[in-house]
Amino acid sequence: MTPELVRAIGRRDLTAVVINSVIGSGIFGLLTIIAALTGAWSPVVVLLAAMGMVPIALCVAEVGSRFDVAGGPYLYVRQAFGGMAGYHVGWLLLSTRLLSAAAVLYIFTAYLATLLPWVGTPVGRAFAMVLAVGVLTAINVRGVRQAAWTVNLFTVAKLLPLLLLVVVGTIAVRGDVLATQQVAAPRWTDAILQMVFAFGGFEVALVAAGELRRPRQDAAFALIAAITLITTIYVLVQLAVVGVLPNAAASKAPIADALGAVIGPAGATIGGLGAAVSAYGWLTGNALLIPRMPFSMAERGELPAPFARVHTAFRTPHVAIIACSFAALALGLLGSFAATATLSAIGRLIVYAMTCGALLVLRKRAAPPAGFILPAGRLFAVIGIGFSIWLLSTRSFAQAWIIGAIVLTGALVRAFSVRSSAARQRSPAPPAAP
Repeated sequence: MTPELVRAIGRRDLTAVVINSVIGSGIFGLLTIIAALTGAWSPVVVLLAAMGMVPIALCVAEVGSRFDVAGGPYLYVRQAFGGMAGYHVGWLLLSTRLLSAAAVLYIFTAYLATLLPWVGTPVGRAFAMVLAVGVLTAINVRGVRQAAWTVNLFTVAKLLPLLLLVVVGTIAVRGDVLATQQVAAPRWTDAILQMVFAFGGFEVALVAAGELRRPRQDAAFALIAAITLITTIYVLVQLAVVGVLPNAAASKAPIADALGAVIGPAGATIGGLGAAVSAYGWLTGNALLIPRMPFSMAERGELPAPFARVHTAFRTPHVAIIACSFAALALGLLGSFAATATLSAIGRLIVYAMTCGALLVLRKRAAPPAGFILPAGRLFAVIGIGFSIWLLSTRSFAQAWIIGAIVLTGALVRAFSVRSSAARQRSPAPPAAP
């Protein structure tokens, strides 16, 4: 008999998982990029991005409350639009999350190098990445309870330096410092797209619905509470950075530098350590959540069967966890932050548009029943789809070509997996023992 997953994630754990899934390296790595693109107006960019992302998160909250098994957006779109559409959304979500993990690994080693200079060398960076991935993989294979506790711990730890900067930085904002954040030609759409990367991740939190204690009741609460807190922190942190750090666009470690500017060398150390902890906490949460995607897809015969295996002792999808961890490691060793973050954001926009569309379809069918009904849900879905399409329309052909290649690769993998699954079903059963 195949062992089942353990329902061990409660409402508080899920809220922490959402926060941890969103706040990773994005806010630490993008503060200077947003400042370089829009200068002193960058806090407004963060708010505009939130206005586009919040309707999407609310749509995910309603749609997610209809399901209590693993899969997330893959399952939502599959239920609404059929197996092929669901598969491609699942494949894109899996690919973009692995690209995000590569970007976070890069930021993790960059900030760690400010504390341990050897990590800044090619050998040191590779060693740090391998060790980091190995430890978080072992934690998640060991069991979902241990992984959830670890995520809770990292969520608290990563919020502390950000909250410290909010408290001491916003009251120290100076007009003359804001005047140094000049940009000749602000690039608003590029800045908003980058913030999609920083806000993204909430949709992945519900991928592990098969291990939530009360998925239909807790999904909406966790998403709404987490997104409200995250938006507030992001806006205030961006304001603090451009308000206390002259020429913020030139900083390589903005949180550390901003805290250093306000409270001295101790602040810089706290900021650097906080960024490394935040990035590693995100990686731990990612290793908890994203393997449930290939697990769910393999259960339906759309990925190779080994991804659907559950460890007999730990009752975790160990093959999927190990495969996802080392795919992220390979991308991290080969890639760069800017490229992987941009591609991840583009892929997410497609997932978001399809998930908002799923709300419209599932409401019309009135099935599966929702544990949370979003007021004006159809309007929010249209806003989410429009926001996603608008940003996608601003992208270059080169970026579209890479996303197309990812989709084509996914189609080939699915064709192979479906054929293999059909062949196994046609194979005669072994003779019974005498």
